[in-house]
Formats: sequence, C-alpha cells, structure tokens
Amino acid sequence: MARSPRTSVWLAGEEKAKAPKRKAAEPGGEGALDRDRIVATTVRMLDAEGLAKFSMRRLAAELGVTAMSVYWYVDNKDDLLELALDRAAGDMRVPDLSAEDADWREQVRELATEYRAMLIAHPWVARLVGQYLNVGPNSMAFADAALRVERNIGIAKDGANAVLGVIFQFVYGFATVEALSKERRQESGVTEDEYLKQVRDSVADRPEFSDLYKEAAEMMEARSAESVAAMRERDFAFALDMMIAGIEAMRNR
Repeated sequence: MARSPRTSVWLAGEEKAKAPKRKAAEPGGEGALDRDRIVATTVRMLDAEGLAKFSMRRLAAELGVTAMSVYWYVDNKDDLLELALDRAAGDMRVPDLSAEDADWREQVRELATEYRAMLIAHPWVARLVGQYLNVGPNSMAFADAALRVERNIGIAKDGANAVLGVIFQFVYGFATVEALSKERRQESGVTEDEYLKQVRDSVADRPEFSDLYKEAAEMMEARSAESVAAMRERDFAFALDMMIAGIEAMRNR
C-alpha cells in the first residue's frame, strides 16, 4: 500500500507544530533542552558543515544529549530540517508596506536583496527549498509581503504570479552559484580573489584557450582589476535593474 505523501510539519496539526515543553538537562548536557535550542544548533551546524555531514546523531552529540532526547521534540529529520529552513527564513526583513506612496521598484530590490543574503548566509537552504513546502511562519510572512508588493506593481492578473517568480528564480540561481563557489574556495583554502588569479594565470599560459574563447578571455582581462566581490555586486545590481525595467515595460503595455 502506497504511503501518503509528506506535507509539512506546519500542516500536521497543532500539537506537532507546537514546541513541546522544556525538559531538564541530561547529565553532561549544557543546559535544559528545548526545540528552540535544537533548531538553533541545527542551523549553526548546517551553516558550518553543510547538509552532507549533518545527522541526528551528530546533532545529539553537539547538544550533549542522547538521540532519543532530540526525538522528544521532533519526530524525524525531515521535520527538523523544515523547522531549520523556516528559522533561516526569519533572517529576511520585509519592506515597509505601510506607506501608500512607496516605490514598488525599491520594494522589489529589498525583497531580492534579502533573499540573496539569506541564501548566501545559509548555503544549505538552496538544496531544501524544493524538497519542502516551506510554509512556516517566517517563510509565509516573507511570501505575504512579496504578494503585497506584487499587487502594488499593477500587472494584469494573468501575469501577476510570474512577476516576482522571475525575480526570485533569478536570485535563487545567482545566490546559489555564489554560495557554492564560496564554499568550494573555503574548502580549498584560498580566497576567491586568489582563485581567480590562478584561473587568469592558467589562461595566460594557454594561448590556444584565449584564441578559442576570445570573447571570454577578453572579458576576463577587462575585469582583472576588480575583486570577485565587486564584480558580483555590480553584476547582481545590473541584472536586477534589467529585470525591474522589464517588469515596468510589461506593466506599461
């Protein structure tokens, strides 16, 4: 018999979504255990080591308790990851939507900037976004703000849902590549600028590469004086401006 598909810890009933009462600390543990501490420690471990190294056993060891104590507060690893995902979403601030004369362009920039910052700060989030419904209170507060900004833009109903979808898909792709690139550089023990210099030097030693990919080589040389961070910020801002200009053009049609 096929199992019913998993929905969300936030939709599984009030008792499951509500954090259980605090338990006393176990011998050797650091303070009393509760769901907030478990989720905060999970986020910290995921930020430091990524999803691949995370396990309930390692989490329990980090907390100084037994694995069974963790399961008192969360039913399984899926529920815990979903709780961690919403905790990360709490980092994102939402635009001030109270001002009637607010510029929707600036509100879109704020949403995009906050989403990018969150994805970079928590690289593991990008791998979980498509796996869970992501309907926790922090995620939904951000989504609700985005929908209100979308209404402020004034796009016709048949295209409204696609407007911010395009923006967020762009930000997701840009920030995911950015976060994974930084992660890889950290593992190799070199900075992004050092790695870029290595690439440039390697290209310079391979004239046949420059001949074959002339445009790419020339662009790399033209930007040789910039840091990776400066290039990335400029590229992000320019691309976001282009997308906002496209939305405005569609709005005015």
